[in-house]
Amino acid sequence: MTATILTLTDDSFDEQIHSSDKPVLIDFWAEWCGPCKKLSPIVDEIAGEHGDRMTFAKMDIDANPRVPLQFNVMSIPTLIVFRDGKEVKRIVGAKGKHQLVDDLADFLS
Repeated sequence: MTATILTLTDDSFDEQIHSSDKPVLIDFWAEWCGPCKKLSPIVDEIAGEHGDRMTFAKMDIDANPRVPLQFNVMSIPTLIVFRDGKEVKRIVGAKGKHQLVDDLADFLS
């Protein structure tokens, strides 16, 4: 299965988060962030395997500073899972695929 990974902006954030009937994982990243570049293909792979259970999105914090500030994203990569528009899980830092899948198990099963 190939999942579409949404690209969120400060302007599209609220609509995407509140309109989803599934949990939404947002990968907060920046182009200059080495750990973000290592994590990105892992998130892509998990999205391909579990896109039917969770919506996956990415947000560039440099191009979209308002939402990261609103949710106190202090370091990147930061992954935040939203359900019904509310933050329900936060994962900070790059992780391997197995550890990340374990961290997201409540939402992927």
